[in-house]
Amino acid sequence: MQFMTKVICLILFTLMFAVVPFAQKSEPWRHWNRDDANRILNDSPWGHTQTETDTSEMFFSPTRPGTASIGQSPVTRGRASEQQSINNNRADRGATNEPVSVHFRIRLLSAKPVRQAFVRLVELREPVPDEDLLAQLIGFANRDLRAYIIVAVDVESQDRRFSGPALQALAAATAFTLKNTTYLERKDGKRLFLMDYRAPRADGLGAKFVFPRFVQERPFLDLKSGDVRFYSDISKDIKLNVKYRISEMLYDGKLEY
Repeated sequence: MQFMTKVICLILFTLMFAVVPFAQKSEPWRHWNRDDANRILNDSPWGHTQTETDTSEMFFSPTRPGTASIGQSPVTRGRASEQQSINNNRADRGATNEPVSVHFRIRLLSAKPVRQAFVRLVELREPVPDEDLLAQLIGFANRDLRAYIIVAVDVESQDRRFSGPALQALAAATAFTLKNTTYLERKDGKRLFLMDYRAPRADGLGAKFVFPRFVQERPFLDLKSGDVRFYSDISKDIKLNVKYRISEMLYDGKLEY
């Protein structure tokens, strides 16, 4: 049932942004293994990872109640009391005593290889996938999203207490709150600001940042664009900032982004 829900959400999202017909065909990506697909999603010309590491968990040194203030000045006792409060909070939530990293997976969902990698992972997870639904997914993977550049952002961490606030910030964001602080920037300094935003859903793709592909009837990006940077000021604590190299985005003989 969970697989069916994700697939239906995936198809509905696709239909919102593209209505051109598609043709099914066999592609080499159908032979990718799990590592191949994850590499495309997380470390490739179309998929980057921004990692933020919290080292505060490394310095947890609990103090026994009632002993911190012995022989200390009022200022020192105040600091000790503050530290004790922090330590108590960390003890309550379960301190890790090691650095904790949050990984922001920032992917060009409008690029075919990214969608193909997503679909390949779904296929690998299902020993006997539903053939009709798989056909729909293959159509999604191979479709040309002619009008949009779509950046998908997902969050991963070994500790959900740290990924949770990031996911909450993405869920609370809207196109209105992001429109002036989210953009694609070419090497020449020209910026393309956000057109639409979709918060994370149960489709496994993450949040979607939507930009127009054409500006004054010309593609915003081409092989002469050099690098393109995706920037988004999600909240006071979360700034997404990754750069893609256009010259590396050739796939099956054409520029994919």
